[in-house]
Amino acid sequence: MAPLATGWLRAALVLACSAALAHASIIPADPVLAPHGPNLITKRQRDDNRCGSNFGGASCASDECCSAEGWCGKGYLYCSGPACQINYGPACDANIRPRGADTEGTPRPLIGRVPYGQAIYSCQRPGIALTYDDGPYEYTEHLLDLLKQSGVHATFFVNGNSLGKGAINDPSRPWRALLVRMLADGHQIASHTWTHQRLTELSQPQLRRQMLFNEIAIADAIGGRFPTYMRPPYSASNANTDRWLADLGYHVTYFNLDTEGYLHNSPSEIAVSKGIWDSAVEGKDPSTLSYLQIEHDIDYQSVYNLTGYMLASMKRNGIAGLTVGECLNDPKENWYRRVSGRNGGGGGGGGGGNGDGGDGGDGGDGGGAPELPPTKDGRCGPDFGGQTCAQEPGATCCSGVGWCGSTRDHCGAACQPVYGMCG
Repeated sequence: MAPLATGWLRAALVLACSAALAHASIIPADPVLAPHGPNLITKRQRDDNRCGSNFGGASCASDECCSAEGWCGKGYLYCSGPACQINYGPACDANIRPRGADTEGTPRPLIGRVPYGQAIYSCQRPGIALTYDDGPYEYTEHLLDLLKQSGVHATFFVNGNSLGKGAINDPSRPWRALLVRMLADGHQIASHTWTHQRLTELSQPQLRRQMLFNEIAIADAIGGRFPTYMRPPYSASNANTDRWLADLGYHVTYFNLDTEGYLHNSPSEIAVSKGIWDSAVEGKDPSTLSYLQIEHDIDYQSVYNLTGYMLASMKRNGIAGLTVGECLNDPKENWYRRVSGRNGGGGGGGGGGNGDGGDGGDGGDGGGAPELPPTKDGRCGPDFGGQTCAQEPGATCCSGVGWCGSTRDHCGAACQPVYGMCG
């Protein structure tokens, strides 16, 4: 598969990811979300086709995007997030709603002991939680193969439509099937926002769109559920963004081990990342060692070189591999919410000139792409092909040991909500 982002766009993201925690003031705003798109820009378009903050705040036409350099145009060079200037380009990918059922009306009770709306940096039990940001991407399938071979479960903080890859629930692209496989293989899916915008630079309605659009796409892809865990892009958050994320019912997840593969993404430099890992892990007591680690599945060396190295080290040293939910002792039923919203149209799978957006439709079925497979033998969950009990007559709950049923043992605390009904 050919690379999905040009060099300048990829470089911009890498440089931004290396920044320290950002602090910026946000002007409080009314949290009402426009259901099908952003507030429209009213500033007139310039005759020279320039746009953005450096060109008098001029905006582009309603079907155009404003590139990072301040040019109006169409296609991923102009529209891709996070580079597209979302305040001046109405058709930026960040401003295009994906197909799928609205999630805004979904109840968001703050259940469990893991805090909401405040930074989480470390695990609460021994082991290492491997996490991967910015995918799914062209290397993610290989990463899933490596994890499956090792028997280690990881957590994927996914972007819904970044780097011009198209919406993750677009049935014409490979991402939807990868999300389904993540669940089937026993991994945890979490949110990394819709288009990887820096949250501290957004208004509250814009932040809500970043989260809700990603919810819509994820839920459309994996059977009507979306995550309660998220990680802010660029590790950028502040008191306002934390409060807004708490209002949406999110655990704000960071890390205490950064192996920095995104900074050393070459065959010669990836040894630096291996050295960081070795210093933190090798020779340590596995009964007390505990890390919440971060890598990125958009970086070739991180996937094809570093991940195998880390997995071999964990096996050699007897270190448990955990999902983020597991490392925080959070029951699986708390990791996702079930959608209870109306169907919505949206701008189609590609969005913002990055692909064929289609006619919008009613968005209810996400273009008819498959969800989790229904059970054929009464078994369910990640250890049984990702089968779901949701359509099983009289047995819609998936127990903790992978049986469909309707008793308290099936539907209670150990019930697996990703693979059936619970409660």
